[in-house]
Amino acid sequence: MNRTTLSLIAGATALAAVTGFAVLSAPDPTAADDGVEAAAAHLPVERTSLLCPTPSTSDLAETTYTSFTPVTKGAESEGRAALRSAAEGRSAAEDAKDGDGDDPAEDGEEAADGEKAADGEKAADGEKAEKPVLEPKEPGKPVVADVSGGEEPALVGTAEGRLAPGWTVQQTTEVAAGLGRGLQGVNCAAPDTEFWFPGASTATERTDYVHLTNPDDSAAVVDIEVYGKDGVLETEAGEGITVRPHSAEPVLLSTLTDEEQTDVTVHVVVRSGRIGAAVQALDNTLGGDWLTASADPAGSLVLPGIPEDATAVRLVAFTPGGVDADLKVRLASPSGLITPAGNETVHVKGGMTTAVDLGDVTRGEAGSLVLTPTGRSVPVVAAVRVLRGKGDNQESAFVPAARPVGLRATSVGNTAEGSTLAVTAPEGTAKIKVTASAGSEGGTPASETYTIKAGTTQHIEAPVPDGVKGTYALTIEPESDGTPVYASRTFSVTDDGLPAFTVQTLPDDRGLVAVPKAEENLSVLQR
Repeated sequence: MNRTTLSLIAGATALAAVTGFAVLSAPDPTAADDGVEAAAAHLPVERTSLLCPTPSTSDLAETTYTSFTPVTKGAESEGRAALRSAAEGRSAAEDAKDGDGDDPAEDGEEAADGEKAADGEKAADGEKAEKPVLEPKEPGKPVVADVSGGEEPALVGTAEGRLAPGWTVQQTTEVAAGLGRGLQGVNCAAPDTEFWFPGASTATERTDYVHLTNPDDSAAVVDIEVYGKDGVLETEAGEGITVRPHSAEPVLLSTLTDEEQTDVTVHVVVRSGRIGAAVQALDNTLGGDWLTASADPAGSLVLPGIPEDATAVRLVAFTPGGVDADLKVRLASPSGLITPAGNETVHVKGGMTTAVDLGDVTRGEAGSLVLTPTGRSVPVVAAVRVLRGKGDNQESAFVPAARPVGLRATSVGNTAEGSTLAVTAPEGTAKIKVTASAGSEGGTPASETYTIKAGTTQHIEAPVPDGVKGTYALTIEPESDGTPVYASRTFSVTDDGLPAFTVQTLPDDRGLVAVPKAEENLSVLQR
């Protein structure tokens, strides 16, 4: 067998390893040769990794983790998943190293004491690994774990097999009083190498932390750049930050610069390795929430799901290049696209953070901001800070520019009374299917289909599982090919008059991966 043949077989094997399924088949002789390439198949992923930041430093914090994997056609029949302390991974990696530097804990080989190191069994030091914070057993049913206090660590999770496609974990923290009091929610996210956070602050009344979590066995090196209203701020301490293997590093933003600015854009760039990153934005009087990364810089952006009772909305935008951007500002309301009076456009100077108060832009109707170029398209990132309530009973949350729902999006930790979906279709009419899973403690799944008219946002009172007990998950599946749909979930709790809430955008849950159709071509074997 010559080298070319071996290369072909190796390529097919590698594809199967990544996607879980690959077939080399002869072309159908009856098929028409119209020169159009067959569409790629969408197959379930085999492995998913998620990172959850350190939830809070408050002794009054009550945190809930909720895990859910949608039932996915074509997924493997077996699988496992667990959410563990990031530090536990570091201990296992260090303690289970054998003489030649291999890591038995990684693949279940025997450790120094002759015991298996994987799956919580004895490691090299003879101690048992800590029990996972959360360990789902089957798709289609949420699993919930509760923790208390301000000493809970960042978490690293891995799902394999049938539990991997679309695995979603929601971290929700309720702080009764003090700095950042209210509701703070974040979707645990996959590691990456670059993040944009418009809407952060170095002002006196704000305490913003950039949380960096490293899931890997080697150190990550990270740069944090901060851009204010006049351009980049001097941040020598933000260069070359080392995040140790299997650890989390909270960086107080105000320690990176002496300049106090109400609105800044934070850019996190990974020189080596990969990390999870999120900004915890805490206010002395207006509560706090997690600010997650904006969608990648683009000429047009959608910020879905501004609550109908928002009392103040502040738009923060930034363009990474040296070219100015002029954006048309519109609100996709339940009745269509409208232009807010007095804020028809916004001018964003190149390399500078621009903030605009939109006030009571929703006027009692839930909506989504749609930003489009007035002329030349210039890549931009953006987010809005939303306030609810009045006087001393105000709470804040953030809505960053979102990625489209894609094939399917998943929201977890929902309740019958506290959860609302906002779905917008800025470019054309779309049809979506929303499925409510069984509850974490019982219930029967239920589904509904909705039509979202072009240029509108529909505030959906999502379906509730029959006989639901506990919390449940929602999956959104667009049924209109080619029409982008954007969505977010607002979760609300009223506590002593405080309208506590948190908003999570709902991008594609990455449960399916596109795999090109492969066909046999013997000509590659000829020299």
